[in-house]
Amino acid sequence: MNIQTKYLGTVAIEEKNMIHFPSGIPGFNEEKQFILLDIPGNPVFQFLQSVQTEELAFIVTDPYHFYNDYTIELDDPTLNTLKITSKEEVFVMSIVTLKDPFENSTINLKAPLIINHKKMLGKQLILNSDTLQSKATIKPVTVQKGV
Repeated sequence: MNIQTKYLGTVAIEEKNMIHFPSGIPGFNEEKQFILLDIPGNPVFQFLQSVQTEELAFIVTDPYHFYNDYTIELDDPTLNTLKITSKEEVFVMSIVTLKDPFENSTINLKAPLIINHKKMLGKQLILNSDTLQSKATIKPVTVQKGV
């Protein structure tokens, strides 16, 4: 099927790749179907595009790319809602807030998107933690070169 997207125009998608958010995303409770779309030429970030609403797309990333010590605990209601039976089914994404210059952009570690990629179910989990930031700095991964 074809959908209209905010950033990529018309895109052909397969229904099997749609992620169903049973409760929507906070602030967008009526939006239940999303798809992850690659950003051309950028392997670190993706678009989480609403299948229903062209104008609704989030830029997301794997938080472990920037914070390899990031840990979260999934509660029983989340495990049940997403039908998670093993950690291999879980994929975690964080929503990015872009700023100019890019180095001032942030990622939301306090409200990660939890996705069961086997059953294609998703939920934004709002964590009750004082140690996690909703506007964590994006730390570009740099390779140190010997001199």
